[in-house]
This record gives sequence, structure tokens and C-alpha cells, in this order.
Amino acid sequence: MGSNRAEVRGSQRLQALIHHLHSSIPSDSNEPNSKFTVWKKRAAVLICVFEGADGNLRVFLTQRASSLSTHSGEVALPGGKREEGDADDVQTALREAKEEIGLDPSLVSVITLLPPFHTKYGVTIIPVVGVLFDKDAFSPVLNSAEVEAIFDVPLEMFLKNDNRRAEEREWMGEKHLVHYFDYEDGNKKYVIWAITAAILIRSATLLLQRPPAFLEQRPKIWGGMTENDI
Repeated sequence: MGSNRAEVRGSQRLQALIHHLHSSIPSDSNEPNSKFTVWKKRAAVLICVFEGADGNLRVFLTQRASSLSTHSGEVALPGGKREEGDADDVQTALREAKEEIGLDPSLVSVITLLPPFHTKYGVTIIPVVGVLFDKDAFSPVLNSAEVEAIFDVPLEMFLKNDNRRAEEREWMGEKHLVHYFDYEDGNKKYVIWAITAAILIRSATLLLQRPPAFLEQRPKIWGGMTENDI
């Protein structure tokens, strides 16, 4: 899964969470599904969680620069496409996070990789889950060419109906829901939606160990178990 683990420390809650993930997730959980071998492009995103002042888990998000040619101004997780020099998906996610928001890889303890998401644009996205034990050691430095803003949100919001709406879509004859989560940080308003929202729903389900309070109805192309599989 990759090295680059920070020194193990932190609260008992985080230690228990890490132990649970290490013992419950199979080592091949991040292997691409054979049904999607046509997806040749690969990317990785970092789900960097930390404990807020209230003891609850939070996660960092970014707003993409408005000057970018694709998905400009949208909310995203730190990450990007895999480069030839990257040893694995973990290195891709950590390298991109350092380039985009100045997050030192040595501060992040990588604990697991989630199953891949495949997009209709031919890209396989690997979510990498890491813990930032010492938030005070992280002073964001934004790459203005890629990132306009950084903010953090409570992970639990992606399991709640509060500030959530959904639209039904259809792709290749399959109906699914696209979820939108509204969040305000000071005087700024953000919308977290589509595949970023889907990755965070799955992450929250895993890390908080309970299902969302709404019908997810994720498209099969995004991988993982859906309500129909259950």
C-alpha cells in the first residue's frame, strides 16, 4: 500500500479507528475491477482526516482555481493524475497534496486505500485515506495555479440529510443519484457534489462505521457495493 507513515500517535479514538481499518479491510481492496480494464488513466486523491476541536473527524477540501480548463471552481479532494515517477497510488496522492496545498507527506499517516472509482472519462480514481495527527504542524501553502481555497468540513455531514439534495441521472441505461452537499465557511459557500461527494460518502461510511441516512444509489461505474447489491 505504500510507506510514508507518520509517527503513530494521537487520541485513543484515532488509534481505535486505525486498528479497525487495518483489521477489517482486505489487502487487495484497491485492485481495479476486471470489468473496468479499459480504464487506462489513473489518478489518486487524498482523504486527509483529522480531529477537530470538538473531537469529531474533519476532512480537507479544496476549491479548484477558476483558471483551470476542466472542473474550474469546483470543490475537490487534493489529488491528481499518476505520473511516471510515482511508485504507487499513495505517492501520487501525497505528491499532489504537497504540490496543491503544501501538505508535508511526513505529517500524514496513510491507513488504507478505498476501492477505485471509474469515471465516464476513462479515468480510474483511487481514494487514499490518511490521518493528520498534528494539525497545528500543517500551514497550508496554496498553488494558485491549481487551488483557489482550502477549507475543512465535518466528515459526518456526508451521512446526514442536512444541507443535502440529489438529482436523478441516467448513464448507459442505468439510473443513479448525484448528491449535492452545501457548506458555508465564514462568508463563503461551497457545493460538494458528484464523484467527490460519492467518495466522501463512502469514506464517512467506512470511518464512522455506519451507513448514510439517505438512499445513495451510486452508479455501478463508480464501484463498490450499492443498495442493489445488498
